[in-house]
Amino acid sequence: MDSITSQVQQPTKTKQKRWSRFKRDYELYLFLLPIIIIYLLFKYYPMYGVQIAFKDFSPSRGIWGSEWVGFQHFIDFFNSYNFWTVIMNTLSLSFLSLLFGFPAPIIIAIMLNQMLGKTYKKFVQTVIYAPHFISTVVLIGMLNVFLSPNSGMINHIITMFGGEPILFMADEGWFRPLYILSGIWQETGFATIIYLAALAGVNPELHEAATMDGASKWKRVLYVDIPSILPTIVILLILALGNIMSIGFEKAFLMQSDLNYATSNIIPTYVYEMGIQKAQYSFSTAVGLFNSLINIVLIVTVNRIAKKMTETSLW
Repeated sequence: MDSITSQVQQPTKTKQKRWSRFKRDYELYLFLLPIIIIYLLFKYYPMYGVQIAFKDFSPSRGIWGSEWVGFQHFIDFFNSYNFWTVIMNTLSLSFLSLLFGFPAPIIIAIMLNQMLGKTYKKFVQTVIYAPHFISTVVLIGMLNVFLSPNSGMINHIITMFGGEPILFMADEGWFRPLYILSGIWQETGFATIIYLAALAGVNPELHEAATMDGASKWKRVLYVDIPSILPTIVILLILALGNIMSIGFEKAFLMQSDLNYATSNIIPTYVYEMGIQKAQYSFSTAVGLFNSLINIVLIVTVNRIAKKMTETSLW
């Protein structure tokens, strides 16, 4: 009888403890309230429109009045003539961006961490971080100016050495290199700050002990710095792989033209083309939902693999 009474009282005591903690720290919960409201309004409430992907949506009839078609739009997308082109363009651009862009801030952060001159170190940090504040529209405008076949600085250098001007922005072969290199130039500085913060938390006694044992600077980087920031690297890698299908729409759209369409047509631009330009709302919603589901599967899978291999994960 006593055991039954204790089992009944235990949930009550737990609730009382939670309520007492809430009353004690209610100011902290109030700080969370604006973020919760923003997520509810702009992240969760729009999920109501996901059902458009399963209906033959008509603006005049509304979401509830539109006819239910099930997975027909997904089947149409899988059977479309450019399905594999769009998927491969998206995957190749994402993986190449990750392959060349992800290690760059790690390498730069380690190099900056080894610098002794504080003034020069701050100057380099400012120079590589400044491009992060340039908008995507301005960035593409800069590419058009520098790579113009008539007045661009790059083509002037090419012709100076006897070469022919290259239509960089219109050549499908140059779309991926320009996209990746400009992304590295613009975003490496911001990611470098994260790794520098992680390196700042490395215990100096580890470096002192390694120096006493005769370890070179390269050995200290390899066996002290990198293992110390490995959890940060793993977390950022999980997030990057989880968004492998979500390439920024704006940059790809601004760089896209009829001449480089074969390589620049990726899922975000395809959704825009089908949904906004051709008013196929249900079909474009189905494509976007398919893209989101792939990202969810990837981030869960990569998180499990990382947890088993490194004991570091998001959850």
